[in-house]
Amino acid sequence: MSLAQAEAFARIRLLRSPNIGPVSYAKLLQRFDTAEAALEALPDLAKRGGRAYRAASTVQIENEVAAAREARARYLFHDSPDYPQLLREMAGSPPILLYRGDITLAAKPCVAIVGARNASAAAVKLARDFAAELAGQGLVVVSGLARGIDGAAHRGALPATIGVIASGIEIAYPPQHADLQEQIATEGLLLAEQPPGTEPRGSHFPSRNRIIAGLAAGTLVVEAAPKSGSLITARLAGEAGREVMAIPGSPLDTRSHGCNQLIRDGAVLVQSPADVVELLSGFDGQPLSTFRETVSAFECAPEELADEPADIGNLLTTAPVGVDELIRQSGQSAGAVQMALLELEIAGRLVRHAGGRVSLEA
Repeated sequence: MSLAQAEAFARIRLLRSPNIGPVSYAKLLQRFDTAEAALEALPDLAKRGGRAYRAASTVQIENEVAAAREARARYLFHDSPDYPQLLREMAGSPPILLYRGDITLAAKPCVAIVGARNASAAAVKLARDFAAELAGQGLVVVSGLARGIDGAAHRGALPATIGVIASGIEIAYPPQHADLQEQIATEGLLLAEQPPGTEPRGSHFPSRNRIIAGLAAGTLVVEAAPKSGSLITARLAGEAGREVMAIPGSPLDTRSHGCNQLIRDGAVLVQSPADVVELLSGFDGQPLSTFRETVSAFECAPEELADEPADIGNLLTTAPVGVDELIRQSGQSAGAVQMALLELEIAGRLVRHAGGRVSLEA
């Protein structure tokens, strides 16, 4: 589809406005059809949620678009034909991405390779060799441009690699990967969810990890400590019904404990690139790995979003609760509950959590 310039601008403005995330953005478009109409409705929705509201200014978005143009980046919207299908299927997928490079790489079969930043020399070589072999077999390697395993995977797979960053498209992080990031943007594909000028923050990395997991049919963890961010990527891949793979390591090295735990919890043990190719060839959405958590992700159909919100104020606290539980306990329609949650979220009074859970702002 061809998106009118005014609507594209309105979509960026809508997503950059306070308290608008992927879920509320999607529901606003679902309810009002266009971002322009949704922007007009925001103050009234927030008022019904209990607070005043001001959307992002047009000047802010004009400056962002100019910065993106200066960085030689382009916008990719959720309903664009070039938006990756597997990522579109991911819960909470980003409505808008910025990219540099060859966007067609995202439409090819992808595998994510992630692991420790302080990786051992052996693991770094293993990641680089695996990535080179997998790229040679026609797979595109996705990773997060971090030190250690990520950087090795990108270097091994170039130019068949996608780098996903937690900062603005023009900001290199870590700084020592500035040349690698530019090489990926020039020869492969570089993706960013954050607007230009955004410095990386801790809260951005889980969002980056969900994009990495969402792009790929499977995620391979090469080396990771028990609380590594790589395990978040693996968990997100498992929740999305993707293949989760891990390379085992010595129990004497704490950097292997995360991989060994993944395997114990249901990830597929792999020892060669051929194992990965076999698992992902013709992936049909039925992974062999059993590493996943059951999550509640209740969503109402587009026609179910009600005009009048449900009265759920007495059911919400600062403790997270599933949306499906709110629907059951309120005895009201799914659409009415979703509308009430949308109003509270736009007013800044609602927090959305993983697994389709919500709570009042603490």
